[in-house]
Amino acid sequence: MIRAAICASVSLWASVWAVSAQAAVEIQEVTSPGGIEAWLVEEHSIPFTALEIHVRGGANLDREGKRGAVNLMMALLEEGSGDMDARAFQEAREGLAASFGFDAGDDTVSISASMLTENRDEAVDLLRQALVEPRFDEDAIERVRAQVESNIASDAQDPGTIAGDVFMAQAFGDHPYGSSLSGTPDTVAGLTREDLVQAHRDTLVKDRVYVGAVGDITPEELGALLDELLGDLPEEGPAQPPEVAFGLEGGVTVVDYPTPQATAMFGHEGMERDDPDYFAATILNHVLGAGGFESRLMTEVREKRGLTYGIGTYLVPKDYAEMWLGSVASDNRTIAEAIEVVRDIWADVAANGITEEELRAAKTYLTGEYPLRFDGNSEIAGILVGMQLIGLPPDYVINRNSYIEAVTMEDIRRVAGELMDPEGLHFVVVGQPEGLEQAEEAEPVVEAPVEESAAPAPAAAPAEGMEAPADAPAMEGAASE
Repeated sequence: MIRAAICASVSLWASVWAVSAQAAVEIQEVTSPGGIEAWLVEEHSIPFTALEIHVRGGANLDREGKRGAVNLMMALLEEGSGDMDARAFQEAREGLAASFGFDAGDDTVSISASMLTENRDEAVDLLRQALVEPRFDEDAIERVRAQVESNIASDAQDPGTIAGDVFMAQAFGDHPYGSSLSGTPDTVAGLTREDLVQAHRDTLVKDRVYVGAVGDITPEELGALLDELLGDLPEEGPAQPPEVAFGLEGGVTVVDYPTPQATAMFGHEGMERDDPDYFAATILNHVLGAGGFESRLMTEVREKRGLTYGIGTYLVPKDYAEMWLGSVASDNRTIAEAIEVVRDIWADVAANGITEEELRAAKTYLTGEYPLRFDGNSEIAGILVGMQLIGLPPDYVINRNSYIEAVTMEDIRRVAGELMDPEGLHFVVVGQPEGLEQAEEAEPVVEAPVEESAAPAPAAAPAEGMEAPADAPAMEGAASE
């Protein structure tokens, strides 16, 4: 009982702190002497600074035939730089009590860093070395390449990943969105050191940099830091890919896979993040499938019919396309019924909207959880970058909940009727489903040996690059507002 009370007290304190942090966020726009822009929230109570840096372009900039180059290149940035090999680099970072993170997404690459004030200059110098002078040693390349190839092989046996890969390939074809940023076994095996050097030159460029900084640092100090850290990067990169239309029509595609439980990804075209109706769409998505056990789909598909352990939906506004997606897993004998229920619920909400009670509950949840995102310097730095990428103003953090509250039932009905297309829903089902006679057939994007005990992916897990709030991109891709 005492332990439970302590845990409850800590949870309450954390929630109150997060609400206070969100309310107290004062965003300053900083421009370095060299012209690099950033957003800053000063917080001097702890001698610690968090940086979040995104560079627009991401794995979309993989050159033809070199899919996976940007992903592999980013994974190698902490494997040695300057005169340090991988071990020396790690020891230097650990000696400074700093943490660095490097990641690739479809639309951006990201660099995360946290450092103590007393070691900040040395930590920035080490991070700069990783960004500007990566070694790409052959032994490091082969070691990390093997890790990537292992991940690809594992993904090729995961029904959820298979469904996502096939869905994206059918929706976007030859556009970068149509293939996994990890690459294929063949493309990754063929990448050379020169390919990685080229990917580095293409990707890490100053004119596409977005920076968020939070912590024990002044605007003047941040300006000097930006020039030191990023000033030696190339000014410009190659052209980015064009907009791409969502290329799937309504229907069902089946990928034969020996597992007792079928996994499906479904969806249709979505909405741009800067659309004035995006907050209405966010509420609709919450009520439909993002609201956990209170959502329409969870209630109808799981609670009433027992067809799944989980089902979820998510809005995905990417740089060059928008989607409204969902995922569900069900027994091969019942997946057809689950799909029918999804279509029926989609059609009902499209035609009739939601109830007043659902609207009130969604607003309460969405406005209540927003301050909880501001629960640390690193998290706030990520929010600052996400806002810049989307084009939101600095005062968005103060006004965001009022935008949610302003959505009316009339807005909901109008947006539901315009955006939701039950006949346009396409389902990619991985398994050996029964009762889907009119479905088309497709092969997995990446072939791999099938393990006898292959387990299905979690039903509501988004596919790669499709998971995080759009104004807090801790993960690539935007699933909600």
